[in-house]
Amino acid sequence: MDVRRSAAVRTFLRCSLRAISALLVAFSLSCGGGGAVKVLALAHGLDPSHPVHKAMEFLATRLDESSGGSLQLRIYPSEQLGSERECLELLQIGSLAMTKVSASVLESFSPAFGVLSLPFLFSDRDHVWEVLDGEIGRDLLAEPLQYRLRGLAFYDAGSRSFYTTSRPVRSPEDLQGLKIRTMESATAMDMVRALGGSPTPISWGEIYSALQQGVVDGAENNPPSFHLSRHYEVAKYYSLDEHTSVPDVLLIGRAAWEALDSRERELLSAAARESAEYQKILWRAAEKTALDAVQEAGVEVLRPSKQPFMKEVEELLEARRADPEVGPWMRRIQGEREN
Repeated sequence: MDVRRSAAVRTFLRCSLRAISALLVAFSLSCGGGGAVKVLALAHGLDPSHPVHKAMEFLATRLDESSGGSLQLRIYPSEQLGSERECLELLQIGSLAMTKVSASVLESFSPAFGVLSLPFLFSDRDHVWEVLDGEIGRDLLAEPLQYRLRGLAFYDAGSRSFYTTSRPVRSPEDLQGLKIRTMESATAMDMVRALGGSPTPISWGEIYSALQQGVVDGAENNPPSFHLSRHYEVAKYYSLDEHTSVPDVLLIGRAAWEALDSRERELLSAAARESAEYQKILWRAAEKTALDAVQEAGVEVLRPSKQPFMKEVEELLEARRADPEVGPWMRRIQGEREN
């Protein structure tokens, strides 16, 4: 824990002056008016047009309405306050209230979340939400408490697939020799290796230039993120192998949570759940819009057979099944579907 705390302190000191100013504004508002109004700062890395950001705006509105204006949310999108990892570290030291990160990034802080980065874990989209909206999902959201983080809700992030600049990916063999951007997730990196690619972790905001300059040959993500990031301008092949269904996770830092009274906690939790349901509706529409838009822009969208990809990751899944952190969650998730 000392190492993590030191890393978090270093991250805080690296924040830009604009980021620090934003945090100070949020703090001063939360302390103003004799404590009548509390403002929670929520930072994330996505574009304001993204359905996840729109769900957060919905969350802010519901929270304002339900609290009578006494509990408010101020949102900082587009990595204004740092990368996903940096935002998590800021939550841990109490310098930021809330964030949204991919479950793959959260894996480095709370190892159990590595299960959600495993390829072909879920049988279909219904299975994903049976798990995340049920007891397993609730238990997973409680896992980061020991790391000074509290999960509030899962946001739909669809399925992730490969997009490339030089050649299409029709089978795992086509990934041989390609540098593929991944998130800072050991599981995601192991998956790309198992499929024959060379994993290259790069922060979200740097992907476009990395693709453009040939630092990486491709990346993997869901259709709305591929579209809204404009990565389709430089990556003209999108292969819908749908290897993972990694959700986004809405979190609050323990310090911020403990600063709320019991009523405020209930209001925030309820608003978070409502925003997650609203975001599912937005997501379905955004996926179709994204695929239509990238094809119109000249991207070749492929739908390769999933079986060859599934075969290549069998050893990875068996190894994770023996992992004491991830194995029990795998068995619960797969057992839930069998029952």
